[in-house]
Amino acid sequence: MDGGIGPGVDDGTLVGRVMRTVRHKIAGRALAPGAKLPSIRRCAETMAVSKSTVVEAYDRLVAEGVIQSRRGSGFYVAGRPAPLSLAEIGPRLDRAVDPLWVSRQSLEAGGDILKPGCGWLPASWMPEAAIRRALRSLARAEDAVVTDYTTPLGLAPLRRLLARRMGERGIAASPDQVLLTESGTQAIDLLCRFLVEPGDTVLVDDPCYFNFHALLRAHRAKVVGVPYTPAGPDVEAFGRALAEHRPRLYVTNSAFHNPTGAALSPVVAHRLLKLAEQHDLTIAEDDIFADFEHEPSPLLAAYDGLERVVHIGSFSKTLSASVRCGYVAARRDWIEGLADLKIATSFGGGRLSAELVHAVLKDGSYRKHVERLRERLSRAMGQTSARLKAIGIEPWIEPRAGMFLWCRLPDGLDAADVARKALAEGIVLAPGNVFSLSQSAGSFMRFNVAQSADPRIFRLLEGEIRDRGY
Repeated sequence: MDGGIGPGVDDGTLVGRVMRTVRHKIAGRALAPGAKLPSIRRCAETMAVSKSTVVEAYDRLVAEGVIQSRRGSGFYVAGRPAPLSLAEIGPRLDRAVDPLWVSRQSLEAGGDILKPGCGWLPASWMPEAAIRRALRSLARAEDAVVTDYTTPLGLAPLRRLLARRMGERGIAASPDQVLLTESGTQAIDLLCRFLVEPGDTVLVDDPCYFNFHALLRAHRAKVVGVPYTPAGPDVEAFGRALAEHRPRLYVTNSAFHNPTGAALSPVVAHRLLKLAEQHDLTIAEDDIFADFEHEPSPLLAAYDGLERVVHIGSFSKTLSASVRCGYVAARRDWIEGLADLKIATSFGGGRLSAELVHAVLKDGSYRKHVERLRERLSRAMGQTSARLKAIGIEPWIEPRAGMFLWCRLPDGLDAADVARKALAEGIVLAPGNVFSLSQSAGSFMRFNVAQSADPRIFRLLEGEIRDRGY
């Protein structure tokens, strides 16, 4: 934003240039609240643009609430300017390093901020051409596609396609066992609303995706962590936690675990399911990284047949974070209850997003995109791992694929301290303890290899290590 006054739209056009100039004058108090703007003719002459350009720029600024139009009088700066926010002038250095720290810092970061700690791919890695082609096609579709609600379960053709895709990975799910959601996070939220009462215990991996912590606390659940190993959760610790806490739900990643990049072994998967059956445990299997795999990992839902495993997916990581579309596959007698909760909390799903995802998946462009993406991530994984090792930062494991490296810093180096210092230099890192319920990962850090190409990241890390005498 420019001075915290509006969305800061500057698309490089003449209209955008006029808007930016007006915002700068208001931000610098050259135009005070209530002051009259130059007339359309005068502004056009001063900036050497057409009057129609100024008219459009002023109209957009009125729509944003930056200026006001007074009939027969002209345009005036609106009321009081919005107070300046720290988020608008730089990263929030004062925020506690908690489970929402990385999300807030990454989402609020401007375009000049480096984000090796974030959990998504750079925009340039996404299939922008395929998305635009699908959007053009949808613009010509019938009115209902761009204006109407969809059915409670979501777009039927997409659910059929998703059922076929899951079948290719060994999950037997019919389309009426698939419920579309806005995201993988919404799918887990619905499942928690369906199964978990305040005070119930929920198991998570330690470490695990930090938003699991935040979401479960929002549901007032008692969260218990189970140590994670390169083959999956520690089965002995898992069994002890089941016996001691009698949890209602276990939330985990399949495919590539976030943050460690580990994959579940078949032996561990079978032992987990046996324990779950003995203790009447439901498992939420978050599979949003599945399309990064060269070879499919064991899936709990495939072994279990969706009896006590609920399978969750999304396209935010591989297609577009802006196109909100996820899904949940579950036993038939649960789907209606989940659909009712979806209606109660969000009423209708995003039909336009579902139509777009379906269009990209069915024309073959998505399959080609993910094939290229896997190769690109594989190269980035090797390069990032080598650069980190060269400065003394060791990966916990070498993941088979995916985008995350879980790394141990040299002894005595605190990841949260490093992350705070990096943030002051315009770099968002992901310190280990935001992922750890037991706070036992203070010397670890998660790196997104797709966001780690800039040499400034490694110069900063190397400087921190050198300053500590390593």
